[in-house]
Amino acid sequence: MALSSYSRLLHVYRFILGNSRSISSRVGDNVAVESVCSKRFVRFKSSGAADRQAKQRQHMARGLPKQKPLAGVKQIVVVASGKGGVGKSTTAVNLALGLSANDPSKTGNPELTEKNLMRPLMNFGIPCMSMGFLVEEAAPIVWRGLMVMSAIEKLLRQVDWGHLDYLVIDMPPGTGDVQLTITQNVPIAGAVIVSTPQDIALLDARRGAEMFRKVNVPVLGLVQNMSVFQCPNCQHQTHIFGADGARELARTLGVEVLGDIPLHLNIREMSDRGQPVVVSSPDSPEAEAYRKVASAVVRRLAVLTD
Repeated sequence: MALSSYSRLLHVYRFILGNSRSISSRVGDNVAVESVCSKRFVRFKSSGAADRQAKQRQHMARGLPKQKPLAGVKQIVVVASGKGGVGKSTTAVNLALGLSANDPSKTGNPELTEKNLMRPLMNFGIPCMSMGFLVEEAAPIVWRGLMVMSAIEKLLRQVDWGHLDYLVIDMPPGTGDVQLTITQNVPIAGAVIVSTPQDIALLDARRGAEMFRKVNVPVLGLVQNMSVFQCPNCQHQTHIFGADGARELARTLGVEVLGDIPLHLNIREMSDRGQPVVVSSPDSPEAEAYRKVASAVVRRLAVLTD
């Protein structure tokens, strides 16, 4: 990374849609039907995968707004999952803290920013912004369509992010309005897909990865969360959600596994207290697992930008 005179800060932007889930969409295979009457059967022939993907990209690109970089932001990384409950938000927070550790602060004076910009809240030295900060704690945020697009535009461009090496965005689960709006409006350096080794979670993770590819966002890799549970008494390890499912999916997609995060009581307890494990237990194996993921993300981004 190039040296600079300003303080390099890392920021996390988390957009939450209350308890609602984004609606997933699936694009079915195009099928050409070839009838052979003399043999009294019908043969189905799939169109070429490359042609199909090219048509899908053209269709999704129609009428899309031109991407505008965020002033002062070098790289935007999105953390996504196909379904909820796989540890995406916990991974996003600890990834941000791990990335911060990869780049020590530099002294200097930042440039002046425009007026009337929202100032993010500070947590562990990392500015954070969320729609959850702007509404009452119990108020649901059930927005779709233009309301979502307007809110995202405000959170991205009307916040004083300052000068960043990385902006980490914690996506809601699924492949809906939020994902498409963000990828259409700002250049995304790469996507991190979080999944458990469970088969049903991997199916949704694959859909998420394919969605990013169709909008030309590089998939940096997969994070296999809750990979193994270790008994705190006897230290016996159990693969509650299955073993190495994310690795099999990574081979299928042609990407790498960025890291394995264990199912550990300390991660849950510290998260509930608002103390991410990378900060609260920096010497623990689980904190080291998150730092390895952060290092892998930095390495993959460097490869893509060379």
